[in-house]
Amino acid sequence: MSEKLRVGILGGTGMVGQRFIALLENHPWFEVTTIAASPRSAGKTYEEAVGERWKMTTPMPEAVKSILVMNVNEVEKVADEVDFVFSAVDMTKEEIKKIEEEYARTETPVVSNNSAHRWTPDVPMVVPEINPEHFDVIPFQKKRLGTERGFVAVKPNCSIQSYAPVLTAWKEFEPYEVVASTYQAISGAGKTFKDWPEMVENIIPYIGGEEEKSEKEPLRIWGEIKDGVIVPAQSPVITCQCIRVPVLNGHTASVFVKLRKDPSKEELIEKLAGFQGLPQKLDLPSAPKQFIQYLEEDNRPQVNLDVDFEKGMGISVGRLRKDTVYDWKFVGLSHNTVRGAAGGAVLCAELLKAQGYISRKE
Repeated sequence: MSEKLRVGILGGTGMVGQRFIALLENHPWFEVTTIAASPRSAGKTYEEAVGERWKMTTPMPEAVKSILVMNVNEVEKVADEVDFVFSAVDMTKEEIKKIEEEYARTETPVVSNNSAHRWTPDVPMVVPEINPEHFDVIPFQKKRLGTERGFVAVKPNCSIQSYAPVLTAWKEFEPYEVVASTYQAISGAGKTFKDWPEMVENIIPYIGGEEEKSEKEPLRIWGEIKDGVIVPAQSPVITCQCIRVPVLNGHTASVFVKLRKDPSKEELIEKLAGFQGLPQKLDLPSAPKQFIQYLEEDNRPQVNLDVDFEKGMGISVGRLRKDTVYDWKFVGLSHNTVRGAAGGAVLCAELLKAQGYISRKE
């Protein structure tokens, strides 16, 4: 029997579920053994259930093609087959909250890509390089759920990955006011150009719920644990606009920031290039060697050239310069379905395993 942990993908037929499956092919620690989806897919092989809807640029891994898809609502049955699950289910927020806690109560850890639990006070929402200490809230959550090993952990919204790491790297310079506009790829809506032809040569200046997430979620990441819950930070104040653009993968952010201290441009760039976190120190399998790269060229970062930096797990930054109204401005780029979605969740799971929160079921 394989030494790898047995992984289930909840919502495995959707775009993020597919990205999980693609990323986990040949993973050194994890093996996809179970795929669960809606009742209409249950009973079919994964290849049959997905059919023509495989949206990744790489082929469907051979190892998953013949896996029989299970009904995601048969919680006990699915949980019996796995050591932990990744959640990418497509349901209402209330349904997602309920089903993820049901899985946790079967003593199955849940690492979720969904937004439903991001504001549950005792659920950690983690970018592993930024706030790994938030996993310390898990024992309080287990007490609430009445579990020994089951819990829910989530990763934050894809749109904040292109600027929240930058502001974290500059924390000692005390950013206190931020204006960010994000230009977001269509894969963030689970679409390709084939699915969404009206996005070709088009821009839509609205993405439901995205601006509130982009303004508030960084503050929760920078928060602290008090009395068994995560209390968000109060600063910096962030205001955001989110725009859908005709790009398949890659969220770009144009950001203006005010700092209480007065660093030089060289100091700011040095902080970006040198920024590392626990995943780098532990050399986790999915961790980028360099988390943030700074590009000197005036026309970078570009989606076509830079979105796959560090296999999509790194952040690219450029155009850092003084501003006439704010102190500094820059452009950031991150891969929204790798670092921003499935890849970020895989890195969370790797850190949770390294810290002993996820292990083989007896």
